[in-house]
Amino acid sequence: MPIKRMVAPQIDFSGLRRELGLPDEFPEAVLAEAGVAARDTPLPEVDRTDVEFVTIDPATSRDLDQAMHLSRRAGGGFRVRYAIADVASYVRPGGPIEAESWVRGQTIYLPDGRVPLHPPVLSEDAVSLLPGGDRAAVVWTIDLDAAGETVAVEVERARVRSRAKLDYAGVQRQIDAGAAPESLALLPEIGALLAGRAADRGAVNLPLPSQEVERDAGGWRLVLRAPLPIEEHNAQISLLTGMAAAKIMLDGGIGLLRTMPAPRPEAVAKLRAAAEPLGIRWPDGATVGAVVGTVDPGDPRGAAFLGQAAELLRGAGYTAFGVPGVEDPPADVGHGGVGAPYSHVTAPLRRLADRYATEICLSLYAGSPVPEWTREVLPRLPKAMSATDRVASAADRGAIDLAEAVLLQGRVGEVFEAAVLDRDEPSAKRQPGGMIALDEPAVRAKCLGDLPLGQRIGVRLTAADPASRTVRFERA
Repeated sequence: MPIKRMVAPQIDFSGLRRELGLPDEFPEAVLAEAGVAARDTPLPEVDRTDVEFVTIDPATSRDLDQAMHLSRRAGGGFRVRYAIADVASYVRPGGPIEAESWVRGQTIYLPDGRVPLHPPVLSEDAVSLLPGGDRAAVVWTIDLDAAGETVAVEVERARVRSRAKLDYAGVQRQIDAGAAPESLALLPEIGALLAGRAADRGAVNLPLPSQEVERDAGGWRLVLRAPLPIEEHNAQISLLTGMAAAKIMLDGGIGLLRTMPAPRPEAVAKLRAAAEPLGIRWPDGATVGAVVGTVDPGDPRGAAFLGQAAELLRGAGYTAFGVPGVEDPPADVGHGGVGAPYSHVTAPLRRLADRYATEICLSLYAGSPVPEWTREVLPRLPKAMSATDRVASAADRGAIDLAEAVLLQGRVGEVFEAAVLDRDEPSAKRQPGGMIALDEPAVRAKCLGDLPLGQRIGVRLTAADPASRTVRFERA
């Protein structure tokens, strides 16, 4: 799918920052404690610097949570080593950094810069898994058999050293050219194996193109970008680790899970009914995940089907268990999108919950008591993470809405070609309409009118107001 772009003029995101109440700077006490932690925190005694870890992230990232090394096991199967930045070793329980991280919840990304969870001296330097120096990490070692089933898991604190800071596009080029070293060359093989197992267990992975606002020499541009295959493979390694973490916590009777209800049978039936008119083949017995995996998101009908499938993935949250004040055991431990119990442990630099979930896994694996500073916050984490997820979602959507309105102001009355992604359910209280996607500029917006799902139509722009971040269309 080609990248679609439109150059935009200057855009001021400061109003969105104020509206969301995002902090500008870290308090002095937080910066002071971070400086001391960066300088004085000792590295773990266990030495894994002989493992040739590498990171794969967006090219401009410096807050590197994960480093990876993949290898074949003697006798068949694979060994996945996944090093995660050891944030907890640098954050003193009850100290200013921990308190501020609860205020922030997670790193918020806006086009004009991130609002980090931790001070940059930690998140972009001392704790980040940047190449060329030793770092503290929590190393997950997960052995898979030839079919991709997990047969052994180990987790430990260790000293690691990343060999290279790689980006997705560069790794994709190496793999396509057959020039990747063995550890990277195994990523598509292992990723595809894990994705196949995920589809078999009913997981739903939606390869939807993402809208992004990027800085350009003349201002800003709006980009619609489909994920590279290597990004999907890389995500499978993170999911594998999250599932291993969930099992450790469930076996140990204490933890924090990322949960989502399984798709309701009536919702699956509705999606299946939409497949035939959209030209999507759904063989008897095929799971939702298997059907989704065959769909081209660049085709209007495929995009419409994936938009319908997204309706299945609702109700994500966090579930704590094993301490007073929370349900024990949880009634539903699964994640409908993953198709298995799952926990967030792979992004502690950017997400508050991962630090505590990781500490639980380390303690349970070692047979040690879970630290009290972790146990006491478990009942509060689900509410805190839900709140910060709402802020992150509002920031993402607000930035896109503002860019769309700026791009289209002055073009009210023009007719554009668009694909119909979704139709609203008929209602006596609202006009017929739905969601459409323009080819150029890469805008997705509400549109009034009788819309044929999955078809291309002409739509007229009726409003584009940057002040309210509003864009509206009607069928031409």
